[in-house]
Amino acid sequence: MGFWQLSFDLGPLDPNRAEESCFNLGAASVTFVDAHDDPVLEPLPGEFRLWPTTRLRALFADDRDPLQTAGALGEDLGISASSIQAERIEDRVWEREWLRDFHAMRFGQRLWICPHHEEVSEAGAVVVRMDPGLAFGTGTHPTTALCLEWLDRHIVDEARVIDFGCGSGVLAIAAVRLGAREAHCFDIDPQALTATRQNAEANDVQPHVFIYEVAAALPQGVDVLVANILSGPLCELASSFGTLVRGGGSIVLAGLLEHEAADVTQAYSAWFDIHPFEVREGWAGLAGKRNTHALR
Repeated sequence: MGFWQLSFDLGPLDPNRAEESCFNLGAASVTFVDAHDDPVLEPLPGEFRLWPTTRLRALFADDRDPLQTAGALGEDLGISASSIQAERIEDRVWEREWLRDFHAMRFGQRLWICPHHEEVSEAGAVVVRMDPGLAFGTGTHPTTALCLEWLDRHIVDEARVIDFGCGSGVLAIAAVRLGAREAHCFDIDPQALTATRQNAEANDVQPHVFIYEVAAALPQGVDVLVANILSGPLCELASSFGTLVRGGGSIVLAGLLEHEAADVTQAYSAWFDIHPFEVREGWAGLAGKRNTHALR
């Protein structure tokens, strides 16, 4: 079995509207690809980030007339049918096609994020098995990398950890792999909680990973809290995080741009002695200790 692939440059069209039109006409899948060679990093939660010049590709069953489908699509979107390219595509195991370009990555001295189709042979390696998926977090974005490297350097045996905004669960799973006794995970996206649960099972750490649908249920007095989310929510959550981390415990914050670091640092100053520990590609990572004198 094969498919007809219809593709066109997105231009000024709304991507959601274009995608909806394709599906309404019977598309089996819709993807957005780079029409040139402009880099786009892994999006943050809630983002729908595209390239400056984006091309849409839609797959239709091979029993469809591609010219007729292109005409209907062009009419619906208000573009010329002649600008829509039709190409015959033979069926393949698509998951394997795009996984071929995802390889094991090292973070710090010991920690590796490794797809299931590869192996890490280095002595002493701490390996987290993780394939890229819909939930945020495989280590390819600088903010995730900063958090993973901090965990590699600082996590201690038997630590109790919170991964707030867990995405794929990569930080929680890495913490457990590095020696943490337990990791408590929360995210506002149900898809992220599902991904975290599945990834914990795939790494055989599910007895140590606890998943929460409500942030208020997270335990207090933990040793480490990691939050790789946006700067606005980080500022709003400062006092809540202050109640979750024990005196002398650590906090790690990422997901903020370098110019946002000062505002986030100020928001946390009443509860934490916190400072940037690294800036990478314009993204800042903050870390610090819970003020024992601020405990009430």
